[in-house]
Amino acid sequence: MNGKLDKYLFRNIHLEETEQVVKIEKICFPPNEACSEKHMKERIEKAPELFLVAVDKVTGRIAGFLNGLSTDEASFRDEFFTDAELYDPDGRNVMLLGLDVLPEYRGQGLARALVFEYGQRERQKGRNELVLTCLESKVEMYKKLGFVDQGMADSTWGGEAWHEMRCTVDYIKNQS
Repeated sequence: MNGKLDKYLFRNIHLEETEQVVKIEKICFPPNEACSEKHMKERIEKAPELFLVAVDKVTGRIAGFLNGLSTDEASFRDEFFTDAELYDPDGRNVMLLGLDVLPEYRGQGLARALVFEYGQRERQKGRNELVLTCLESKVEMYKKLGFVDQGMADSTWGGEAWHEMRCTVDYIKNQS
């Protein structure tokens, strides 16, 4: 990682940080797309090891995070956003549910670092792929991070049209 990113500590979330990530989610996503406090709390309680936070070492504040749920399912469906019971700790794929970076921390490579660190962790756990949905405006950004656009997703989350994108964890390994 480059020197600018040395200011961050990458680690699993702590339960007491739930309120902080709920606030970050509301800043990063419009109300129709943001995860509710209830669902965020359920995800954190069910699968804290699938929440990677980047903590600013100077302020102690979470600058960004990436979270998901592991499963053996191959395609993304909207229920992953709202049903933490779909979590399979032994699942070979991870459905990414949110990449959040506070505005003041953007443009420094933090989103890329979160995806890289997350992919490395999940590769070590034996996972195969990371799968996400994104709006048309974010497709190019995710392509730069190693994801391949699979076309329109079978998702209508928040009343939007989404692209399904996937990336093998081996690809992420080769980016180090």
